[in-house]
Amino acid sequence: MKFSILLPTRNRLEYLKLAVESVRRQGFRDWELVISDNCSEEDIAGYLGALDDPRIRYSRTDHPVPVTENWNRALTRSSGDYIIMLGDDDALTDGYLSRMDELIGLFSSPDVIYTKSLLFTYPGVDPAHPAGYLIDHGCAEFFTGASRPFELDRARALDVVRAAMRFQLRYDFNAQFALISRRVIESLEAYGSFYQSAFPDYYSMNAAFLRARSIVVDPVPGIVIGRTPKSYGYFQLNDKETEGRSFLDGAAARAAAGTNINVGWLSAAAALEQGVARDFGLRAARHRYRFAQATHVYKRYRFGEVDRDEVRSLERELPRLERWLYRAADRALALVHRVVPRRLKDAIAGAAVRVTTGGASQMPSWTPTTIVEGRYRDVLEVCDAQAPGA
Repeated sequence: MKFSILLPTRNRLEYLKLAVESVRRQGFRDWELVISDNCSEEDIAGYLGALDDPRIRYSRTDHPVPVTENWNRALTRSSGDYIIMLGDDDALTDGYLSRMDELIGLFSSPDVIYTKSLLFTYPGVDPAHPAGYLIDHGCAEFFTGASRPFELDRARALDVVRAAMRFQLRYDFNAQFALISRRVIESLEAYGSFYQSAFPDYYSMNAAFLRARSIVVDPVPGIVIGRTPKSYGYFQLNDKETEGRSFLDGAAARAAAGTNINVGWLSAAAALEQGVARDFGLRAARHRYRFAQATHVYKRYRFGEVDRDEVRSLERELPRLERWLYRAADRALALVHRVVPRRLKDAIAGAAVRVTTGGASQMPSWTPTTIVEGRYRDVLEVCDAQAPGA
């Protein structure tokens, strides 16, 4: 059994070194690390050359390319039986590959192994937690009550993808959560590249869940996901939509009104709709996308976080009837906004969303069970703390 760890990178050598080290110290030895350097200005080739490890495969683009293209470059250069995408600011927990090998044997070579993760936010990234913090990470509803690995029911797997096409998050789409078999990746080649859309993990995770013959869920964290000052998560936490989009696309193109998360999500849902999701009768619920964007923009406008130009931009993208309805709802809420104490405004807005959507909210009501603030400097220290006997 051979594992391929895909590791796209660009100008984050200080974090890349930690990710590479987390792979090199795995007890299971049959792996390859495929690093696709997106035209970095740092000497990544020199660093890797000094390691002199034949299991590390390195290539570099001649010019910067979009994230999705770089992910596919890494995949095409891999040869393992199972694939996992690792961010250059992430890390494999100690013993991850050995555990995956064990689960592959116990469950007769499943197509997907979906694990929990840990999320480590570096100091200086989240204004609400300046010292940084570590939380258990994994909002998937099928983790609830699970204490040991199990095979996910096929109907439930389809149900969470159906929810994703309706812009409801009932499990995490981040690529780091899943180890995926070469078989299922190759079975999706008829629909194009395995990584598609502006959010390639949103596409690939849902495509794999649709196509997989068997999915094993492991409630033990396998990955430490890092959020650094140089990550997309930083732009999310600091309200930098334009910079975040440029980070992914390599260019600051004109964006749709609303949050970039929903824009990327729609691009993934649309790509799925044109391919594998069509075989299951699934379509992207664009009306729910527009509702999510309208809710986001109007709420931020009422709290003074965006100006009227953002509202006008949103309304230009809405069908006429929806534009009238959302304007009317916004005016009604504006009256409430003027007389209700601030602490009640979010509750009222949340209740309005639940009524309008029939209780089918976009994001889950999930909170981490643990949060540790200010204890760790980087993802490798987190791995050390999680190691057996630590």
